[in-house]
Amino acid sequence: MTKTEEKIIDILDKLRPFLINDGGNIEFVKYEDNIVYIRMMGACANCHMLDLTLRDGIESAIISEIPEVEGVVNIV
Repeated sequence: MTKTEEKIIDILDKLRPFLINDGGNIEFVKYEDNIVYIRMMGACANCHMLDLTLRDGIESAIISEIPEVEGVVNIV
């Protein structure tokens, strides 16, 4: 596992309690070509706020700490 992947997982671990609180969860899938691939689970998987949570929450948190990340993609 690379240092970048470790940092991504650390950030996701900090965000996880908020998602669990809403009945969801998040799983790190992979980091490839400056894109983070995650899987939203539970209530988050089908939430109508998923795009907003992904872009303004998760993606923004990761990019603010790891500028080389260009985006976050949810794998269904």
